[in-house]
Amino acid sequence: MCNNALVKSIDRGKRRPSVVRLSRIALALIGFLAGCDQQDMVVQPKFRPLQDSSFFADGQVSRPVVPGSVARGQLHADKAFYTGESAGMVIDTIPLKVTPAVLERGRERYTIYCSPCHDQTGSGRGMIVRRGFSAPPTYHQERLRDAPSGHFFRVITNGYGAMYSYAARVTPEDRWAIVAYIRALQLSQHAKLADLPPEDRAKLEGAAR
Repeated sequence: MCNNALVKSIDRGKRRPSVVRLSRIALALIGFLAGCDQQDMVVQPKFRPLQDSSFFADGQVSRPVVPGSVARGQLHADKAFYTGESAGMVIDTIPLKVTPAVLERGRERYTIYCSPCHDQTGSGRGMIVRRGFSAPPTYHQERLRDAPSGHFFRVITNGYGAMYSYAARVTPEDRWAIVAYIRALQLSQHAKLADLPPEDRAKLEGAAR
């Protein structure tokens, strides 16, 4: 056996007989389990995605999802959060707490994914549009100012017209952050002085004098 050299080295060390016997048993067990050569497991056939295989009746390696199974973290029990709808109606709320951090995240994601067409202000005159792509509607028209928040979430998720779906690119949390930022853009173009907190209103009124 390949372990004989190790056993002889132990014998040369003049260890106690009990230690030598235990060492021989341990080495024999290791040799039995592992062997001296490569294990067959290293070179066994492997199934690779999207390849043909005669192992399954349909000849396909990639297996369909078991009906009714739910992947970890993919339960999506909150339909309003994951679809923008509740009881068959588009919701007019943002189902997460809108904080400065959420708005900043929405601004960042909007700049990356939305501004090339919608531009930084939401007017629909982004860089791609100025180079010939069809223009999306401005967020500041009355129809979209009055649209429920779930409408924007659904458009980001499913696409609309020339716009394709961003569901695979933008997480639901980030989609809602973008919706919150769109609402902030709309407010920035149509805000009234009375909408401002008193301290901010006083600053503007003082600057206007």
